[in-house]
Amino acid sequence: MKRYGMVIGLRADKVEEYNRLHAAVWPDVLARIEQCQIRNYSIYLRQFDDGKYYLFSYFEYHGSDFAADSARMAADPTTQAWWAHCMPCQLPLETRAEDEWWAGMEEVFHLD
Repeated sequence: MKRYGMVIGLRADKVEEYNRLHAAVWPDVLARIEQCQIRNYSIYLRQFDDGKYYLFSYFEYHGSDFAADSARMAADPTTQAWWAHCMPCQLPLETRAEDEWWAGMEEVFHLD
């Protein structure tokens, strides 16, 4: 199992919409996440002192080929439709890697 932390900005005028979407995630999207070996998935919201909003996600990957499972998720039409609702709410970080939407984070501490 590998743990992942990621971060992305959230448009201030889309906070309510993003919360509403995630209060009722589509069942097929949840099923695809599980089929792609992702468990213990959480998204947190925080407004920073500068007034900007950020989302932090955490999940655990239990498969053996994260790139293949990520590609399978991205190819799913229902997931693509879900992302079409979510992505306009998000503000990717300028410092993210070229192939990232959510910016990956380095784990610097963990305690079970």
